[in-house]
Amino acid sequence: MTSQSKLKETLKIMRRHYALYLMILPVILFMAIFSYYPLFRGFIMSLHETRLLGSDEFVGLANYIAVLQDPFFWQAMRNTLIIGGGILALGFVAPIVTAIALNEVKNLFFKKVTQTIIYLPHLFSWVIIGGIWIFMLSPNGGLVNEVLLFFGREEVHFFASLRYARGIMVLSSVWRDMGYNSIIYLAAIAAISPTLYEAAKMDGANKWQEITKVTIPQLFPTMQVVILLNMMGILRIFDQIFVMRNPAIARDVNVLMIYTFEEGIVNLQMGIATAASFLVIAATVFLVFLSRRIIKYDGS
Repeated sequence: MTSQSKLKETLKIMRRHYALYLMILPVILFMAIFSYYPLFRGFIMSLHETRLLGSDEFVGLANYIAVLQDPFFWQAMRNTLIIGGGILALGFVAPIVTAIALNEVKNLFFKKVTQTIIYLPHLFSWVIIGGIWIFMLSPNGGLVNEVLLFFGREEVHFFASLRYARGIMVLSSVWRDMGYNSIIYLAAIAAISPTLYEAAKMDGANKWQEITKVTIPQLFPTMQVVILLNMMGILRIFDQIFVMRNPAIARDVNVLMIYTFEEGIVNLQMGIATAASFLVIAATVFLVFLSRRIIKYDGS
């Protein structure tokens, strides 16, 4: 088939489905105006020394070099990988265990109530979630410290201790999103064919063997999707840290997005901030492609 005949065939298909192309046109325009154009402008800004008053000066890759030579950037990168890695690992296991446990509950009313309770935190903003955890771990009347005092232990200043800072960030994030991810896995479990469980019972499998040999293997495609989605956000943690950090623990919890925010908004170094943002984008793309290879998302 020649190029001219291919073009005619393509135009014929487009005329046949013109209504679909018109429906998707607003989406394309929206993404172009509000996503890709700002991304392009941000890249141009990262190559300039931006001034609030006066013209910008082209500096090439100087902003990127300055970011890569900044020890605070690498400290933020380290914090991000530790906190994000903890959220990724614990946030992967906890929803699966919760979903399998809920699936085994026979009381329908109790099951729905539990699903609602564990899903509710996902509906709250990090301002509310942060307030709950700060109050719960407060040394003055906080629930956890009250329990410690009841058992004769000394109160702990959780939000002033570097020992607990990263763990709190990981646990609070997993607690917030566990219900949402559990519902995804519950939906996948509901879609598993009952004949697989019947065949396992006929072979003499007990409940544990049904879970490990039937349920979990059937959840692999859903696990791949959830891991990939979570991997895309591992370097973009911001709201949680911004709300829950304080000067006492800032060194161990400041992440890449906090670094970008402080450079761009606080220090007015927009060129540095946009350069750091594009380095985060590049690292995220690398992690996503690496995770696709590791989990064999493409079936390869």
